[in-house]
Amino acid sequence: MHNGSAHARLLSRARLACLTLAAAFVATLAACGNDSGPTVRVTIRKGSSFREAAESLSAHGIVNSARLFGLYARVRGEDRKLHYGTYVLRRSLSWGQILDAVRLGKGIVHQITIPEGFTIAQITPLLVDELELTADSIDAAVRDPELRAKLGIPTNTLEGYLFPDTYTFPDNATARDAVRVMVERFEKVWKPEWTTRAAEVKMSRHEVLTLAAIVEREVFRNDERPVIAAVYLNRLKAHIPLQADPTVQYALGKKPGRVLYKDLRVVSPYNTYLNAGLPPGPIASPGAASINAALHPAKVPYRFFVAAPDGHHEFRRTFTEHEAAIAMVRAQKAALNAGTTRGSKATPDSTAKAAKDSVAKRP
Repeated sequence: MHNGSAHARLLSRARLACLTLAAAFVATLAACGNDSGPTVRVTIRKGSSFREAAESLSAHGIVNSARLFGLYARVRGEDRKLHYGTYVLRRSLSWGQILDAVRLGKGIVHQITIPEGFTIAQITPLLVDELELTADSIDAAVRDPELRAKLGIPTNTLEGYLFPDTYTFPDNATARDAVRVMVERFEKVWKPEWTTRAAEVKMSRHEVLTLAAIVEREVFRNDERPVIAAVYLNRLKAHIPLQADPTVQYALGKKPGRVLYKDLRVVSPYNTYLNAGLPPGPIASPGAASINAALHPAKVPYRFFVAAPDGHHEFRRTFTEHEAAIAMVRAQKAALNAGTTRGSKATPDSTAKAAKDSVAKRP
């Protein structure tokens, strides 16, 4: 028994000595590092163990050994502390810096995608959820008088100027930070030749964005953008109300979908059934393709269009032709609904598109 105990103590000491030597070796490696070099994006998923996090860091080349990094964290007594999220880290950081980052959440970033055609009302919950901001702080940021004056915006918000794109925001970004980044992206995307073209067609940038936003909310197929832009411009030139359903939806605060006749009576400067010309400003954030379409519309004589069940639009020159197109589309929709009743499948988006008569219910 005595010999057995001595042997066990010897083994224990040997293990401790090995662990101490390993820790010293790891600590030496961990001390090396600097703040320069390329960055790498790595995500530590919620609920991950430290071992899983170390393996992810190793897979991205941030540490050269998941096992040794785990040992290093264990020696420091910090192998059970993790801050989940997506990080942007440099491969040149020391292990001590990397451990501090994942333990304290340093270097966490938030990625947010703003789709084309989103309004400020739709963008707000994305920022609230991902950046943990308040809706009130975002509302104040999009009304920033300094930014609006800089951009020459006559309306009371930055609607239309928060460019749709994928953004990476640092942790603790404020509403003002996020809004400024999106506006700066808009300014970078706006081309000098667009300014020249806007002058040629006698439109201000604000008017171009206003038209582009309507196109963005109407379009279902990319190739139709220039044609839809042309329809609205033809109506403007002919002094015909735009009668654009998306402007009514915006006035009502409704999501895209069916517009009822009672909706057309909403009293708002954005209701293009009751007000001539363009609305006061953009009704959403248009992408580059829609801006380009507004500046370079197709050379077509159309003044009307209606959405077909498959998402494309039927364009017509006269109101009589337009009425016939509406009847055709309604017949197609009826057939589609009948097929659905018998068990056929129809896409919800196509059905929603076909459920409304886009542009000019009346001459």
